[in-house]
Amino acid sequence: MPRLDIGKIDEVIHGRLRLGVMAYLADAEVADFTELKTLLEATQGNLSIHLRKLQDAGYVEIEKSFVGLKPLTRIRITAAGRQAFGEYLEAIGRLIG
Repeated sequence: MPRLDIGKIDEVIHGRLRLGVMAYLADAEVADFTELKTLLEATQGNLSIHLRKLQDAGYVEIEKSFVGLKPLTRIRITAAGRQAFGEYLEAIGRLIG
């Protein structure tokens, strides 16, 4: 029986919402908070917590600004995040063969 090497699975990325964020940003590069919230069907508070975990790991950058008087939060994947996501996909690929 082959050994399952689950130790290479990045637990920061592996959560459902965090995986969704990373998968979306890997293609889009940048998204605004409302776009991600709608796409992932997440609450504002839940998405904020997961984005903070990705930011703390260095996988995303969060930029806050204003458009007129309206706040705008944009999330961008970092080079480290892109690399970690690629490694995550490779590890998952090895698990499923």
